[in-house]
Amino acid sequence: MLNALHIPLSWLYAAGVAIRHVLYDRHLLPSFTVSVPTICVGNLAVGGTGKTPMTAYIVRLLLDRGYHPAILSRGYKRSSRGFVMADQNASVETIGDEAMQLHRAFPEVPIAVCENRVRGVKQLRRQLSHLDVVVLDDAMQHRALRPGFTVLLTAYDRLYIDDHMLPWGRLRDLPSRALTANAVVVTKCPDTIRPIDMRVVDNRLHLPTYQLLHFAGIQYPPMEEKGTPLVLCGIAQPHYLFDHVRAQYPNAQLLAFPDHHNYSPADVETILDRASRCDWVLTTEKDLPRLQATDLLERLEQQHIRLIALPIAVQFYTPQEAFDRQILRYVHESLRQ
Repeated sequence: MLNALHIPLSWLYAAGVAIRHVLYDRHLLPSFTVSVPTICVGNLAVGGTGKTPMTAYIVRLLLDRGYHPAILSRGYKRSSRGFVMADQNASVETIGDEAMQLHRAFPEVPIAVCENRVRGVKQLRRQLSHLDVVVLDDAMQHRALRPGFTVLLTAYDRLYIDDHMLPWGRLRDLPSRALTANAVVVTKCPDTIRPIDMRVVDNRLHLPTYQLLHFAGIQYPPMEEKGTPLVLCGIAQPHYLFDHVRAQYPNAQLLAFPDHHNYSPADVETILDRASRCDWVLTTEKDLPRLQATDLLERLEQQHIRLIALPIAVQFYTPQEAFDRQILRYVHESLRQ
């Protein structure tokens, strides 16, 4: 809820962010390029634009074309520090929930976390002899590393041009930073989006000619369970998931926690109480590793309540071949140099 302090605090925050960018732009703070192609997936807002599904899409595209990618993430809310490579003992505590989600989706792909992205990429380069490209999950604000290609995501129902800086709005970076992206993807579009709707957004964003604009939505697999589900999640913007579920299950119940929430024993009791009034529990692949760190799954099984983690994928509403060509052309030309 907006209060009287939010607007001046937003101005102060914007001023601090602007000063930081000036220091980097004038080379008063160091930034580096690395010898391996790097693709940054980022946004200007805090959470909820679909960075992890887009990272997964790009990794799958690279794998399908015969490349050897690695993923580097910050590892938000992990208990470890420094560079950590995911292995068979990886957990939410060691690499964070989003990196763990990607590790489970791509067990064959090297995945590492590091607060310092320059150091992280260099460490991957040293450890992986066949590394072709590093996909950086949520690295747009990490100015110390200059990525080779940047994909900027912005949500259809809250474009960065309509938002404000924290805490007035949800922007953590200046709208002008959108000009540094190579491609802009409007995410979480409704499946009813029309060409005229895309043209309106295109005209409003008014992107420079060097940026291609793409439109994409969320794709969920069909659900075949019967009865009333409890939608359990700790993600940013849970209404996208809940609206999707309610379209098929009008009586679905929602139990939402903060993004990246670590579930406590008290949370487990709350979940069990709510689940006892429903027929099954639906959660996200991002939440699943954090829930598995508790005894919730075992106790749900004892009560014969099924828990299902719903996968999420990117669905393009503009020709995905155009987006794919941008990514593949960058990687191909970078490796030729």
